[in-house]
Amino acid sequence: MAAATPLYLQNKPHHHHHHHLSSLFSSSLPFSIKTNPFSTSKPSSLIISSISNPPLSGRKLRAAVIGGGPAGSSAAETLAAGGIETFLFERSPASSKPCGGAIPLCMLEEFSIPPELVDRRVTRMKIISPSNLTVDFGKTLKPNEYIAMLRREVLDSFLRRRAESAGATAITALVTSLDLPSSPASPYVIHYNAGGSRHSLAVDVVIGADGANSRVAKSIKAGDYSCAIAFQERIKLPEEKMEYYQDLAEMYVGNDVSPDFYAWVFPKCDHVAVGTGTVCSKQNIKLYQRGIRERVEPKISGGKVIKVEAHPIPEHPRPVRIRGRVALVGDAAGYVTKCSGEGIYFAAKSGKMCAEAILKASEGGLRMISEEDLRREYLKEWDGKYLVTYRLLDLLHRVFYGSNAAREALVELCGNEYVQRMTFESYLYKRLAEGDGWEDAKMVFNTFGSLIRCKIVGRDVQALRV
Repeated sequence: MAAATPLYLQNKPHHHHHHHLSSLFSSSLPFSIKTNPFSTSKPSSLIISSISNPPLSGRKLRAAVIGGGPAGSSAAETLAAGGIETFLFERSPASSKPCGGAIPLCMLEEFSIPPELVDRRVTRMKIISPSNLTVDFGKTLKPNEYIAMLRREVLDSFLRRRAESAGATAITALVTSLDLPSSPASPYVIHYNAGGSRHSLAVDVVIGADGANSRVAKSIKAGDYSCAIAFQERIKLPEEKMEYYQDLAEMYVGNDVSPDFYAWVFPKCDHVAVGTGTVCSKQNIKLYQRGIRERVEPKISGGKVIKVEAHPIPEHPRPVRIRGRVALVGDAAGYVTKCSGEGIYFAAKSGKMCAEAILKASEGGLRMISEEDLRREYLKEWDGKYLVTYRLLDLLHRVFYGSNAAREALVELCGNEYVQRMTFESYLYKRLAEGDGWEDAKMVFNTFGSLIRCKIVGRDVQALRV
């Protein structure tokens, strides 16, 4: 979904112990599964015996990446560029995920996204409360700063083509099942349907980047997680109405548009995306979509709906993200932040980090790898960098999205320019912003002032204080 979070934290590295107060916010036959040595999350003795990573004779490590979104494409590109034999499976390359399509500035540079892929450069961000109190959330953006808005179908196809250019073999197919290996060096066998017939492929490593309903996750019994549903209409507006959204994105909060999330109007190339999301009341999603349509009616009247989209969005990381030589990334792993629903950057980043871990452990594809390698080089690195971010945003989500009174407090706080600057620093650059001690103290004081005025009390606020 990906929007600039109207909160104070987007990325807090785990190793910062002395932080500012601002950081608080801000091809062999498959064997029977019964003999699967990876049936528990703990490494088995078979796996431990392979830690020496035996060299592969006469070939390179073979990897399959299931899913061709930002996570899968970034993983496949990194693997292929590093010399690993890589296969990238994508079920429907022409389709697009219903997604706000906002990405932070740092992603453009880090993932070399060409500027022509960006539809709109948002420099104004309005957040509108249940009572229609409106705060301009973009006042502190510097002249060269903006939130990049793009269409997922454009970004995803670009990233897939680049992975192919790096040497990955792209396969348009539906992966139906995954057979698990009988020993630490035996292959995984992927079964898939392509061109109306069934096929199989044996590989050494599998990266599951196949979204919230991941079949890879099910095949390794990675456990379930709760999902939000995102619903979005793309609406082509009359020219004069589109002019209003030239560089403006809007976020709406309130029980009428979502009981536990927010609704949005994001500008695209020649249309706007109008949508909402919810976890706790998925059956009422169309009711909330009507709610956001009503809130923005004067601004979008005369518009024509050109596409309707719905998609599950994970709410927290899966219980298991690695089993054997299978690793989950992106939505399949549950890497979407609370409060903002941001997932594109974290998907691409997790795909890249997982691929780099495989390259490192296999010495560029020359050796077999183990579950322990993936845990050490990927999971430990990822959690060290981002786990605190996810936990804090989950807590802030519970505090500020629980009632209309809390949402009013949230919008009130967003009017503070220091809060805005800290938020954009951490969102745009995915780093902990340098804070000012006195301003930090004032910010925390104002936060509790807003919560008290809006009569927000209870254990979540106590937890936030801790």
